[in-house]
Amino acid sequence: MLRQVKPRTARSKRALEKRAPKVQENPKTALFLRGTTCSQVTQDAMQDLYSLRQTHAKRFHKKNPVHPFEDASSLTFFSEKNDTSLILFGSSSKKRPHTITFCRTFDYKMLDMLEFYLDPETFRSIAQFKTKKVPVGTKPLMVFAGTAFESPVANAFTTAKSMLIDFFRGDPSDKIDVEGLQYCIVVSADEPTSSADPSDPSTKPTLHLRAYLIRTKRSGQKLPRVEVEEHGPRMDFRLGRLQQPDADMLKEAMRKPKTTEERTKKNISMDSIGDKIGRIHMGKLDLSELQTRKMKGLKRSRDVVDEDFDDADVPLEGVKVVSDRVVGPRKKRARDAVEF
Repeated sequence: MLRQVKPRTARSKRALEKRAPKVQENPKTALFLRGTTCSQVTQDAMQDLYSLRQTHAKRFHKKNPVHPFEDASSLTFFSEKNDTSLILFGSSSKKRPHTITFCRTFDYKMLDMLEFYLDPETFRSIAQFKTKKVPVGTKPLMVFAGTAFESPVANAFTTAKSMLIDFFRGDPSDKIDVEGLQYCIVVSADEPTSSADPSDPSTKPTLHLRAYLIRTKRSGQKLPRVEVEEHGPRMDFRLGRLQQPDADMLKEAMRKPKTTEERTKKNISMDSIGDKIGRIHMGKLDLSELQTRKMKGLKRSRDVVDEDFDDADVPLEGVKVVSDRVVGPRKKRARDAVEF
């Protein structure tokens, strides 16, 4: 780790603020390194990958005695020194010839690593294809074909898919210009077999990486006719050693920061006129305590009096009962029920 020094000048302060975490991160920069022994085929392949990502890439030509899976401290030092989160390390040995190691860092610490073993027999560089070259900084379309990439459990192929997407992503954009869709990257994987040995890379499915130019021609209709032409490079890989990310570090890397945008409120919407409409959820109501219209005939005192008259055994003098209801002599209005 580099020593943390408080900035003394405005220029150094701006440089530190540029590296500070942001809500919208900058495009990831890739750093290309080579080991003490690196074959010419591996160097040509790294040169082609560098040309496809030239706007957000840095390349070192000196040899570095680094072994990523044994000690990654040198790679994290280079990552922090050059402010790069992607590292491509090329090496070649008798046991692992023509190897390109993809590394990703988070907070200048090693997140995960994966080895790509290049097949020198089928490799073709961009210079070997006599076609029009895509402009620098053009974002490609990406296509992944194969059931190996659809595994629900994280493995070497899902990690390779994530790394390649990060490598070719480029600048984030919310708008697409059809004229800018000039080439696509197609990554396909062979179907895995049941006899494959996980510890033997030669038995694993092969990864095919191809780059094609997209050409649109007249078709006599509203939609043009689309044709593709191989642009290069042409690479075939077999996946090697894999270092999975730490669970806590991966959770921190995938965390989304809280923004100042107003959150959507539940049960509140706007109608076509623009008025705000709210929905309120209420509990069960007790209708026995509901306030209704007051009427003299609905008073409770009358119910109590009627019960007293029903229970009394003493005969009433001066009252003749005609109906079921008992009415006293004071009730002069009830002429149909009482006779004097």
